[in-house]
Amino acid sequence: MSSNESAAGIAHVYRGTFVHATYHTAVEILEDGLLGVDTEGKIAFIGSGKEVDRLSQKWGFEAFAVTQLGQHEFFMPGMVDTHIHASQYSYAGTALDMPLLQWLNMYTFPVEACYKDLEFARNVYTHIVKRTLRNGTTTACYFATIHTDASLLLGQIANDFGQRALVGKVCMDTNNFFPHYKETLDESEGETNRFIGELLKKKYPLVRPVVTPRFAPSCSATLLGHLGEIAQNNDLHIQSHISETKEEVNLVKELFPDYDSYTDVYHRHNLLTDKTVMAHGCHLTDGELKLFRETGASIAHCPNSNISLCSGMLDVRRVLNHKVKLGLGTDVAGGYSPSMLDAVRRTLDTSKALTIQDTQYHTLTFEEVFRLATLGGSQALSLDENTGNFEVGKDFDALRVNTDAAGGPIDLINHGEGPKVYVAGKRVVPFVERP
Repeated sequence: MSSNESAAGIAHVYRGTFVHATYHTAVEILEDGLLGVDTEGKIAFIGSGKEVDRLSQKWGFEAFAVTQLGQHEFFMPGMVDTHIHASQYSYAGTALDMPLLQWLNMYTFPVEACYKDLEFARNVYTHIVKRTLRNGTTTACYFATIHTDASLLLGQIANDFGQRALVGKVCMDTNNFFPHYKETLDESEGETNRFIGELLKKKYPLVRPVVTPRFAPSCSATLLGHLGEIAQNNDLHIQSHISETKEEVNLVKELFPDYDSYTDVYHRHNLLTDKTVMAHGCHLTDGELKLFRETGASIAHCPNSNISLCSGMLDVRRVLNHKVKLGLGTDVAGGYSPSMLDAVRRTLDTSKALTIQDTQYHTLTFEEVFRLATLGGSQALSLDENTGNFEVGKDFDALRVNTDAAGGPIDLINHGEGPKVYVAGKRVVPFVERP
């Protein structure tokens, strides 16, 4: 490729510090890096800032056109929320006084039933997409509601704001506790096909449909089978919930007595694939985790919700030791915060709580959790060919972080030659976060 041909393809070049995860390293820090982005938003090259003259000649950009990051700035990959209920944002931070099944019947189903009103849906969905983007979530895997038109609206709003999103119209043909919020079998199958067809017809560059049985207790075996066929025939992602609480696990045993486990219910209906993400998984057995590994299915760890609803504590180390893909989720509104940074903190808190219970427990490091919030999430959603870290050919999906921004949440403390803090072998400046 000639320099002129290359010049036509380079849209932006950035120089500074890049922090990301790789498939082999939890945190890699590229100091004085040089990264080029082509006109399609793909990473064209990554090199050293010291090579700017050579790279400018090779790729045909002017050195003076390079965007230089400040001393206290860095790029990191956009964070990936692998499980969030967009339709529950209106009551986030409230109604956390009941366990899961009672919480769904008292609060969730009545609110979700309101999404037949498209203006109500537009208001809430606009707020949640804008809020998650402000919080650094560039990719989200959304549950909507059973309402097709409102679910399509969520896809449109995510596209309009430039957020990468998997959007799911919820499917449920069983709801004895709140009978006004469910579909018939035919309605669920027909409207799911309409949702998928209309969303794909829009050809949004970053928004895709995801087949979404709410969870096994709200779906008949027939519906689960139909949804498995729909996902398989259209090569689609799948999302649902699994083993969030012990009460839920026991309910599944009662409803599906001929199945070996909760996981087996999904597996035998072709809903456990390498494009499946299941939220929670607090009470999965080793045998079920083995099935996750064999099928390539992943788990969305939602620590805020797990604690807020007293559901359980997922042993992330155990999941990773089983070589099961895992990302983090906010799980609004079971989780009270739409911030992935909160999910990072709660993941560490849960790991430390497990360490209190067992002093021999191998506590997660913040470097490992950083990877789960970025590359791990993209792997869990089978999107890591396009996003999750900084590699040539991937989308430049990034956050520009300024740790010294005026009025920001961080105070940088200059210790001179005082205590040295190292991250992945690199010295960093200590900081104190403002409350």
